[in-house]
Amino acid sequence: MHVLVHGGAGSIPDDPEIRQAVLERAATAGAERSVSVDAVVEAVTVLESDPRFNAGVGSAVQSDGEIRTDAGLMTDDRSVGAACSMPGVEHAVGVARLVMEETPHGLLSGDHAVALADAFGIETGVDLWSDRTRKKWADLEVPSGGPNAQLEWIRERYGQSDPGGDGRDDGDGETGSVRDLDHDTVGAVAFDGDALAAATSTGGRWLALAGRVGDVPQVGAGFYCSPAAAVSATGAGEDIARVTLSRRTARHIERGCTADEATARALEEFADCTGSTAGIIAIDARGTLGSAYNSAEMQTARAVRRP
Repeated sequence: MHVLVHGGAGSIPDDPEIRQAVLERAATAGAERSVSVDAVVEAVTVLESDPRFNAGVGSAVQSDGEIRTDAGLMTDDRSVGAACSMPGVEHAVGVARLVMEETPHGLLSGDHAVALADAFGIETGVDLWSDRTRKKWADLEVPSGGPNAQLEWIRERYGQSDPGGDGRDDGDGETGSVRDLDHDTVGAVAFDGDALAAATSTGGRWLALAGRVGDVPQVGAGFYCSPAAAVSATGAGEDIARVTLSRRTARHIERGCTADEATARALEEFADCTGSTAGIIAIDARGTLGSAYNSAEMQTARAVRRP
């Protein structure tokens, strides 16, 4: 089993050593599984349970003060499942798997996705707020009113790395800066010797308009898998979706590039098209790993378990 995970492309985190240790644990947990789809789900589940990452219990807050999670999952036979806009769901990747395996659909959203999770025993109603998000949200003067007022308020705040914050550790055992919420989507790719799989999960971007859905649950954008490659992307979601970054990366591998060449080439094309930042991890059908990013940082970890 070959597993590669990422903790998001964005700003340099306040506690990179601790985050790296969690990424290593996630990759190792994934590599302990014998099937690639189990491996990526297991790895991402570990990251969703750590508040240092912008997924699950570490998710960002939208303009109405709600936290909503998204995830996507795909295997090399092009089976796919995704779920988005889910309040109170820590393990979004588990709901994406339910959509893939238990429904005839590819994407389920909002309260209906939450109901599916509840029906199949995935915990719902989880408090997804962390100490860092509570503090930063409390420091804001949130306007009352509907989407018009919220939209005006977030225009200059959406996705900012540290809106009004000081960028320092708050001493609560978690990273203390909202800059860590900037692009910290998490993801994993795996190859078990026979099959490939990719998964991506996120808590969105800080102060997005309520109901915003980014690239993560969109097939070919935040995640993609074919018989040739498994890919997970992270970064500026709207721009990633515009160029279908994960599909673009897989296409380069399908045309003969190595995983490293494909991620580098796709990222260069992405930057040329959008002028934005992103990161990509990929694995091909030989078990070769690749990654690239043009943000300040993208932490990754890999694990290999021989049969």
